[in-house]
Amino acid sequence: MARAFAEIAFTPNVRAVQKRQKSADGYGKLLAPDIPRQDRLGQAEAAFVASRDGFYQATVSETGWPYVQFRGGPVGFLKVLDERTLAYADFRGNLQYVSAGNLAGNDRVSLILMDYPNRRRLKVWGRARLVDSTENPDLVRRLDDPAYGAQPERAVVIAVQAFDWNCPQHIPRRLTEAEWEAELGPSRAETRHEKRRTVRSRSTKTRRPV
Repeated sequence: MARAFAEIAFTPNVRAVQKRQKSADGYGKLLAPDIPRQDRLGQAEAAFVASRDGFYQATVSETGWPYVQFRGGPVGFLKVLDERTLAYADFRGNLQYVSAGNLAGNDRVSLILMDYPNRRRLKVWGRARLVDSTENPDLVRRLDDPAYGAQPERAVVIAVQAFDWNCPQHIPRRLTEAEWEAELGPSRAETRHEKRRTVRSRSTKTRRPV
């Protein structure tokens, strides 16, 4: 865990609970000035983001209520523009605009990116701004995937403030249909090969000489 994440996450109330639970000394070390902030996305983070087909996004309303939704799309639709910036095309949906409305009043955003097959999780905190397609059409086109078959209304650009790789201990291992196929494909191919060998062997044994 890096200092940038600790500075955001460890509020006075959080520190008070840590003190009661006897973990304050250990986590307090992360707030020391000599601890690296690590608030810039590296190659590992960029590669992880590029291989995701969705993420969980949390925003906060002006009444203080959090709102969490799952944002899905083609693999790599969330893009790393640079080491401090993420962005994605926001497509027309159910017209509720809850996230968009929340971000208009409070630009804070939190993302959780999951890799269930490998039990990995990346948390990102940032500040988001909405860029309308008429305001910056080049940016929206850069983020769009024409093969997706949906019309982007805007871009969501996130200035990364902190990130953290979570412990995988309690992450369940889940696979999509495509991931199951990739994992089971070699076993299925070997099974088919063995069946063909068995059939040929039986055919040879039962064949009588003329």
